[in-house]
Amino acid sequence: MPDDIPETVATYLRLRGLEPSPRAARRRRRKAADDDDKQPFTAGRDAKGIGDVLADLTRQSGWDAQLAREDLVLQWEEVTGAETARHAQPVALSDGVLTVQCDSTAWAKNLQLMRAEIVTQLMRRFPDAAVQNVRFVGPDVPSWKWGPRAVPGRGPRDTYG
Repeated sequence: MPDDIPETVATYLRLRGLEPSPRAARRRRRKAADDDDKQPFTAGRDAKGIGDVLADLTRQSGWDAQLAREDLVLQWEEVTGAETARHAQPVALSDGVLTVQCDSTAWAKNLQLMRAEIVTQLMRRFPDAAVQNVRFVGPDVPSWKWGPRAVPGRGPRDTYG
């Protein structure tokens, strides 16, 4: 029996009915040298926290921007305040423009005056969302300006009265 095989391995091989060979020992040594990065207590083997693992996963998958947009919607009340959040909700984000639907045109106008502060807060808190501007719109009303045969002008005025 060769001397370079550990006694425990040689005993195992004898019990299994296999004879230890010098060639197998060389192969094992070469494989052990190739597997240095899999050894315990080497560099890069420290355990990572679940937050670090999820952050790496989202960055590698390219989900950072989408998650930042969803965080923006979920934390809208923290950014603008409770009173403003009751009267204005984000409805769309496209091409760096966040569209916010307001309860009334008065709220939309007041928030337009505060636009610079809101955009600054959004850019600071959610840089991955890529918000460059905010557009405030009033309540949804029916539009008469649609379809292939729409004509210019004021449209019907005595419909609701």
